[in-house]
Amino acid sequence: MRLFIREHVPLIGFTMIQLLLVLLVVWFDGYQQIGTALYAMFLGLFVHLAYLIYRYVTHRRLYERLSRPLASIHDGGITADTPLGHAVDSLLEKQYGYYQQQLKTWERKQQEHLTFMNQWVHQMKTPLSVIELIIQDGEDIDPTSISEETDRLRQGLEMVLYMSRLGTFAQDFHVDRVSLHAVVKEAIRDNKGFFIRSYVYPENVVPEEVFVETDAKWLRFVIYQLLSNAIKYSAGSREKVTISAYTEGRSVFLEVTDRGAGIPKQDLSRVFRAFYTGENGRAYRESTGMGLYLVKEVVDKLHHNISLESTVGVGTTVRIEFPYAGTRAD
Repeated sequence: MRLFIREHVPLIGFTMIQLLLVLLVVWFDGYQQIGTALYAMFLGLFVHLAYLIYRYVTHRRLYERLSRPLASIHDGGITADTPLGHAVDSLLEKQYGYYQQQLKTWERKQQEHLTFMNQWVHQMKTPLSVIELIIQDGEDIDPTSISEETDRLRQGLEMVLYMSRLGTFAQDFHVDRVSLHAVVKEAIRDNKGFFIRSYVYPENVVPEEVFVETDAKWLRFVIYQLLSNAIKYSAGSREKVTISAYTEGRSVFLEVTDRGAGIPKQDLSRVFRAFYTGENGRAYRESTGMGLYLVKEVVDKLHHNISLESTVGVGTTVRIEFPYAGTRAD
């Protein structure tokens, strides 16, 4: 009731002023029958009161519901048989639907994060165990083997660090004009040991004059992951992993091509899904199914495009498009 009165106080005041103005106009026009004028004003007030009573009766459930705090998240219906009641009901239902959708999205992300962390911890146990065994051997400590395992630890730590930053991506990126050749060169240098141990050779044929608008740090992470995948699935082949770039119209395309195992046709449409490893994942036990997923997430957030082509036994090409990138630093 209080909410109803507070809402209609302006209407009541407006009606009173309107009736008084009509009465004054009639009075100054020369009509001196004050009794009749007051009776007309009384009839106006009576009609207005009848409207307020009708309004309150038809909207009572709405005002009572709006005046009562929610008992739970599910307690939101108005059930008032009026256009306004139905509109409020519809609004609350849509809002609840959006809330449920957002909640499910966050639950899915939380579950993905938990699953990834479990897999990551399990994978990090392997290099630690190897290092412990090497140290236990005492005199036969092999610095190269320890270096290999620490590289695996570093790669794992970097992946989990970047995954944690995805949640605050908007505060953790800076778009600048970036030299593709320089970023690729840096990513190759970071994977130098992995290239050597796997007998795979990098080939950077990105022209030095090619520049794109992007975040250098996140792009370096993307290229690093693509190179890691290319090396992993080409290990022992003594083939090259080629990184090239070209322009087409106003877009710049960056390609990472390996001559490794390739991806089965039935897996191509699912390689960017979280935790999907496919047939290659079963053959290469170190696969987490998160590398290409994180690459896709970062590329989408940077508003670039990514595609993949692969043939079993021939190799794989991952292509990143930088729309409207231009080609020169100036």
